[in-house]
Amino acid sequence: MRVVSLVPSLTEAVATTLPGVLAGATDWCTHPPRLDVPRIRGTKNPDVERIIALAPDLVVANEEENRAPDLAALRGAGIEVLVTEVRDVPQAFTELDRVVTACGARSRPRWLDDAEAAWSALPEPEHRTTAIVPVWRRPWMVLGRDTFAGDVLARLGVDHLHADHPERYPRIPLPDLLSARPDLVVLPDEPYRFTATDGPEAFPGVPSALVSGRHLTWYGPSLAEAPRRLGAALRA
Repeated sequence: MRVVSLVPSLTEAVATTLPGVLAGATDWCTHPPRLDVPRIRGTKNPDVERIIALAPDLVVANEEENRAPDLAALRGAGIEVLVTEVRDVPQAFTELDRVVTACGARSRPRWLDDAEAAWSALPEPEHRTTAIVPVWRRPWMVLGRDTFAGDVLARLGVDHLHADHPERYPRIPLPDLLSARPDLVVLPDEPYRFTATDGPEAFPGVPSALVSGRHLTWYGPSLAEAPRRLGAALRA
């Protein structure tokens, strides 16, 4: 089995479960560390001709991260494409099981059981916090409706204030973000790399939580430690 992954979190899931199966991955696939496979550019601009030349048996993709025309071009070249949809934590477990099975796993990986157990064991939050969750700057974009990251935060007691917005990643002017009067601003380090000196200063008087984007937005082996890592960052 030869697999090309167009999604960093799926790359980590496949490489951890089935070493040697990956025939290619995007430039943004940083996990597992020291992954040595051919690179096929980014999630939004994959090198379709290079992927075809790699002759994969399967390409794994995601409906949010990858563009429909690229996936159609791969299918047109006779390559099977598996497209995931992940909008909440339970769906992540179902889709991950489907992906590793399609890639040749004969049994459910231990890390997937550990991840599901970690989320199932979460206690009910003692109190709930409101937040805005920027994912980009210039222009400001935030989590909106129906997102995996929004569900992750909700399970940790953080309700983001744009969960009912008609768009999934709306552009909201900074004055409007400030007028929403959140209890907290959650700033991940991807896709925009917010840092202690780039992000918190835009929200004077509002506590900021700098969190790992991999633990907030990736669905893969990182899910096993995400509740602990994110919980600690949010409390801090």
